[in-house]
Amino acid sequence: MSTATLERPAAGPGSRRRPAARPRRRTPSTLTPASGLALGVAMTWFSLLVLIPLCAVVVTASEGGWTNFWTTLTNDQTAAAIRLTVSQAVLVTLVNIVMGTLIAWVLVRDRFPGKALLEILIDIPFALPTIVAGLVLLSLYGRDSPLGVDVANTRLSVFLAFLFVTLPFVVRTVQPVLAELDRDVEEAAASLGASRFTTFRRIVLPALVPAIAAGAALSFARGVSEYGSLVLLSGNLPFSTEVTSVRILGSIENDNLDSAAATATVLLVISLTVIIVLDVIQRRVSRRG
Repeated sequence: MSTATLERPAAGPGSRRRPAARPRRRTPSTLTPASGLALGVAMTWFSLLVLIPLCAVVVTASEGGWTNFWTTLTNDQTAAAIRLTVSQAVLVTLVNIVMGTLIAWVLVRDRFPGKALLEILIDIPFALPTIVAGLVLLSLYGRDSPLGVDVANTRLSVFLAFLFVTLPFVVRTVQPVLAELDRDVEEAAASLGASRFTTFRRIVLPALVPAIAAGAALSFARGVSEYGSLVLLSGNLPFSTEVTSVRILGSIENDNLDSAAATATVLLVISLTVIIVLDVIQRRVSRRG
């Protein structure tokens, strides 16, 4: 009596075996009844303050129909305001990424006279009302500037106002992360012959990227929505220094809520896109780290 043995054909030199798919592990929920109640209250509060108003803006923008929405966006004055606002916000965010990280590094790693005063000055844009900030900027960089610098009614005034109100975001998000970094790893890298630049690029910077991305997202969102700090200095000149927030206010004053909501919806989409992109970068760097 013969027994037949089934054998798998030998894999050829060009064939590869596919690894067996590993079942995904589900993270067990640790939500207690008290935590569930707190979560429900938090989501209700968040919905009342954020989600419902945002949905109301989108609904108002859609009431005029797609034709009115497209007409608003293709309006030359509105398109110019959106381009100016987004471009200046992006430029200011890039500057803040570099300068904010540098300032955070100096505050954490160095000791010098006046450090406590600098810590206080950085937070002034947080505490100062935006219209007061606009008055300060107009006094320093306007027609009667004591510094001899007059940027009033120019695009540089928009950049300067955005830069003033957004500087603290990157500094304050990077600073605590930098303070918690283990210096022993950097010293070990230096003992192995790594230069300071290599140590910063391979060890310090990857740990700071999530914080930098979070600060950049906040900086961009604040720049896109800014109004008070630039309304006095920029002059609100159409096709030149008029930003989107001023354009929205003009539409509301002319009793054109559909156009104002349509412009606000575009800003909302742009801001959400930037925040999502930065969040994806932050998560990928965190996973690699």
